[in-house]
Amino acid sequence: MIKSYLQDFKPYPPGKPISELKRELGISGPIIKLASNENPFGPPPRAIRAIKEAISDLHRYPDPAAYNLRKALASHYKVEPEEIVLGNGSNEILDLLVKACLSPKEEALMSEPSFLMYEKFVTAAGGKAIKVPLKNFQHDLQGLARKITEKTKIIFLDNPHNPTGSIIYHEEFEAWYKALPKELVIVIDEAYGEFVDDPKVLKPLFFKNFSPPVVLLRTFSKAYGLAGLRVGYGIMQKKLARILNAIRQPFNVNSLAQVAAQAALEDRNFLQKVLETTRTERKRLTEALKALGLHPYPSQANFIFVDLHQPARKIYEALLKKGVIVRSMEAYGFPSFLRISIGTPEENTFFLSRLEEVLHET
Repeated sequence: MIKSYLQDFKPYPPGKPISELKRELGISGPIIKLASNENPFGPPPRAIRAIKEAISDLHRYPDPAAYNLRKALASHYKVEPEEIVLGNGSNEILDLLVKACLSPKEEALMSEPSFLMYEKFVTAAGGKAIKVPLKNFQHDLQGLARKITEKTKIIFLDNPHNPTGSIIYHEEFEAWYKALPKELVIVIDEAYGEFVDDPKVLKPLFFKNFSPPVVLLRTFSKAYGLAGLRVGYGIMQKKLARILNAIRQPFNVNSLAQVAAQAALEDRNFLQKVLETTRTERKRLTEALKALGLHPYPSQANFIFVDLHQPARKIYEALLKKGVIVRSMEAYGFPSFLRISIGTPEENTFFLSRLEEVLHET
C-alpha cells in the first residue's frame, strides 16, 4: 500500500509552456516566457556542435562515471574528480543527499519560502521539513540555528535565494557556521550562482573539507542554457561523494548531456555574453519597474522579485492575455508579488510595454 504521508503529496508546479498558453487563451501573436528563470539566449554554440558529433553513438550507453565531464569540472573548480557527483539536474543530487543523510522521522531545515523540492524530497523519504520564515526577504541564519535539534541532519540554503534573489554573505555565513553542530550536512544550492556579481557573496568551497561538511550544488540549466538536457552537479567531501555515486542510477546523465555540458563549460565567450547581458538587463528592468511605481527588490539572480502593491493575480492574468508569462508569488505566500525572469533585451522591452498597459487598465 501507498505510505500514508504520501497520500496527499502534490507534484511540483512547473511554469506554463508557451504551447499550452496559446491553446488555453487562443493567442496567435508573440508570447514571451519570463516565468521559469531559463536562459533566453539558447544553448551555447559549442554545445550544439558537440551534440551533433555525438548523435551517431546513441546506440551505446553513456559513460556511467562521466569521466571527461567530471575531469573538466574538477579542473574548473580546482577540486578532485572524486569530489564531484553528477545528476539528472541538481534536483537528483538533492534527492541523493536526502537518501544518504536523512532517516525516517529525522529533520531537515530550510527557509520559507525556498525551492519546493527540498521539502518534497524530505517528505518522500519519511523525514520532517522544518521551515523558518525569511527575515527581510533573506535567509534567517540565526532563526535556522535556533531550530536545530538532535534530529536535524541537513540544512538547505539556496544562494541566491529563490524567489527573492537575495544572497548570503561570506562573513555572515562563516560566523554562523562556526557555531553549528558537526554532525550536520549544509547544502548550498547555487543554481543561479553564475549571475552573482557581489564579491562579498558566500564561497561554499572554502568550507568543503571542514565539519560540518558543506556541499555546493550547481547546474547547467540556467546560465549555460541546457535546461532541456538536465545536467547538475555537486562538489563535496570524497567520503560523501563516494556514497552518492554508489546509490545513484548508473546512467543518470545521458551521453548527449555529458558532451554538451563539457562543451558549454569550455564556451567561455558564450557564458560571458549571457552574464553581461543579463546583469545589464537586470539593472534596466529594476529601474524601469521603479519608474512604474513598483518595488523591485535587489537581485543577484536572473530574475527580479517585485511588489506590485496590489493583488498580483489580476496583473498576472492580464499579462497572460497579452502574451507574457511571468510567475505569480501567491503560492509562495506573497500575494502582491511577481517573479520576473530576465529575458533578452527585446523580450524585456515587450514585457515592460505590456505591463505598463496592464497597470493603466487596472
